Amino acid sequence: MMKPTESPFASAFTPAFTLSLLPRSLGRLALVPLLLASLSVAALAADKKGGKSDHDNFYFLGEMNKASTVMVVETKIVPPDLGKKIALAVDQVIKNGNQPGAKRPGDYLQYEPLILALAGPDGSRMHSGRSRQDILSTTRRLMQRERTLALMEAMIQSKAQLLEVAEKNLDTIVPAYTNGVQAQPTTYAHYLLAFASVFGRDSTRLKEAYARLNMSPLGAAALGTSSFPVNRQRLAELLGFDGPVENSYDAAQLGALDQGVELVGLCSNAALMMGVLVQDIHTQYHQTAPWIMIQEGRLTGTSSIMPQKRNPYALNVLRLQASEVVGSAFTYQLEAHNVTPGMPDYKRDQVEKTLDLTTSAFEKLADLMNNLIIDKNRALQEVDADYSTTTELADILQRDSDVPFRVGHHFASDLVSYGRANKLKPADIPFDIVKQLYTDAVKTFNFAKTDFPLTQERFQKSLTAQNMLASSKGLGGPQRAETVRMLAAEKAKLDQDSAWLKAQQDKLARAQDNLNRTFSKLGQ
Repeated sequence: MMKPTESPFASAFTPAFTLSLLPRSLGRLALVPLLLASLSVAALAADKKGGKSDHDNFYFLGEMNKASTVMVVETKIVPPDLGKKIALAVDQVIKNGNQPGAKRPGDYLQYEPLILALAGPDGSRMHSGRSRQDILSTTRRLMQRERTLALMEAMIQSKAQLLEVAEKNLDTIVPAYTNGVQAQPTTYAHYLLAFASVFGRDSTRLKEAYARLNMSPLGAAALGTSSFPVNRQRLAELLGFDGPVENSYDAAQLGALDQGVELVGLCSNAALMMGVLVQDIHTQYHQTAPWIMIQEGRLTGTSSIMPQKRNPYALNVLRLQASEVVGSAFTYQLEAHNVTPGMPDYKRDQVEKTLDLTTSAFEKLADLMNNLIIDKNRALQEVDADYSTTTELADILQRDSDVPFRVGHHFASDLVSYGRANKLKPADIPFDIVKQLYTDAVKTFNFAKTDFPLTQERFQKSLTAQNMLASSKGLGGPQRAETVRMLAAEKAKLDQDSAWLKAQQDKLARAQDNLNRTFSKLGQ
């Protein structure tokens, strides 16, 4: 994982940093187009750094060989003295591969000769009851398991940052939109908690997927096990799995496909929602006086010609990366589509690539949230400049004055049309005009009460965003009490996710320690 002080955007914006340090005499401005053109490549470079494990195929082959050596000795497939010889060879091959510049073959057919060179032909007895088929399926699950936990860690990190921003903005009134048009006011906390809820479902999906992922195919051989008394449960235990994938055909040939589709699907789902959030921020960023900005510095950039520009590189990179996650997920589905069982198409590393991209995206999201600047006064001005509170006006007319909602709605709509036609804000419409608009509107419905039932003071108050939010009573609404309650609930869920992650990490650490201790005893 990344160091705490490292920005997930660092690699993506290194060109920008370098550019800012260059003197103009070195052609600083001429390099800007190259920087913009390299954003996608830079984002991918950042992906390789953020959240990606250093464990490769060679490493996991070594772990499986250690577990298999222990198992074949325990089940008496291999006698202890030969088991010791094999164990020493397996250990030496691992040590040799860990030397700087050493070859680290990831294909078992290239790996086994290294063992045989040290242990002789008998070294192949470790491979009893195995095949490259179950080895590959197990490798995929080991790599995906590692990345799934890294993704959960990044999800927790980003959600924690999102909740922190929400807590600072419990009373920050902002406009909310439907169909791209200002609809109703809400608070920024209420808005962010909606995304926290969605990302919480993503973490729930990830935990559920992990339970299905953390099952071992090893020992299934090509597809039908073997005549050796292979203890698949023991192999699963030594490698930290919760158990074996029971059906050997499923384990070796089918499980990699449906498990991969599930993982890339939840990555795609999370990326789509991430894109929605980023696009919403970007839409506000388009305005001449936006109420949401990004802290100037490493997440923003200037123009080569327009000095006023503060380009939101963080939004550009994160939006692009979210799209790449969706594309990467679809690529896996296309690769796996319409193939017969046993084909390698869906047993490659496309799932791991998608998980790495998604992990990096969540790390970038956390960094973005940590660098947002919210102008509370400007946000309220934008709400007050429009008519998004007129729903509450219609509600008040029904609730307090027994005016049917559709009648009140018709009047409120006429009020909006008048105000916009005359370039008036809601609070600036003369009260005499308001009363006349009401009288004219209710006549359409042959409604008996033609006099406007609200006082001027009550009418003015009904149009304030503060009144509308304070009047909200429904479960999950933007009123402060509900927002505070939902914030606490999301924090509790976050704590549960953190506890789950730690439990899985601790379990794998114990399994690793057990494997190492048990394996080392063979060589004594």
